[in-house]
Amino acid sequence: MTTASATSDAPAAPERHGMTPIEIPAQPDAIELGTGQLPEASAPEAWHSEYGSMFARNVSTATLTPFLPDPAKATGTAVIVAPGGGFMSLSMENEGWDVARALANRGVAAFVLKYRLKPTPEGLDDFAAAIRAMLAGPRPSDRHDPATALRALDPQIADARAAFALVRSRATEWTIDPERVGMVGFSAGAMLTVATALVGEDANPAFIGDIYGPLAAFEVPEDAPPLFIALAADDGLMDPSGFPLVESWRAAGRPVELHFYEQGGHGFGMYPKETTSTDWFDSFVSWMRMHGLLERAEPTSP
Repeated sequence: MTTASATSDAPAAPERHGMTPIEIPAQPDAIELGTGQLPEASAPEAWHSEYGSMFARNVSTATLTPFLPDPAKATGTAVIVAPGGGFMSLSMENEGWDVARALANRGVAAFVLKYRLKPTPEGLDDFAAAIRAMLAGPRPSDRHDPATALRALDPQIADARAAFALVRSRATEWTIDPERVGMVGFSAGAMLTVATALVGEDANPAFIGDIYGPLAAFEVPEDAPPLFIALAADDGLMDPSGFPLVESWRAAGRPVELHFYEQGGHGFGMYPKETTSTDWFDSFVSWMRMHGLLERAEPTSP
């Protein structure tokens, strides 16, 4: 199990935009997925802290980090965890490692996917300006039609497919049922999760979680996996048109559950907050239990 922490070399005073550069933390259990480096990568991978959490950016080599449960309580279910960050950074701690540890504590093998990102400026000031420009533009749901949005994620979908292939190839070693490998994503990671379910070909997640991610309508196949959605009404990135994604799943006759919290904002993840959005994780686990995913299963050969 990986424990990541920043080194003491990070500056004591935060940058004016709230981001503080840190050394890349040790990730001894991270496994390279072999999807190659992005040819357009223009700056080396770098990390920073913000909101008391760690973020990665300029990721050009995808990795997968396992967080395995105590074998005595392993259920055989696995979840690939996709942090968010607008495809410009990755919230590796709040939406990655912390989620994975919590799942492992429930007997679920978890794997944090550090997927490849769009190149961004090397300097934190310039990166912060690029983030502000992105947030000042149209909502993500308004920028592209669904088909265009899916095509734009080819590298990230390749990373997700490689992650599913790796987990299933080592299912016996990791005490996993290859038929019970799902995926949960946050914000941009949720977009990747939905895309993986819809056009990820052999990825074929058994279930998916969309946490404050896309709500746009998609063409949903009749074998789409069960879908869990959680988001807050005061999320500034929420699509004002409602919940077309829910209706897409319902129209296909597939299971879907929606948790729409009054407060929580965007990016609440595993942060402890005085809002009911903090309950999303327990609700997600209860949903998994309802689908029989927390019943102990003997792994089978992939």
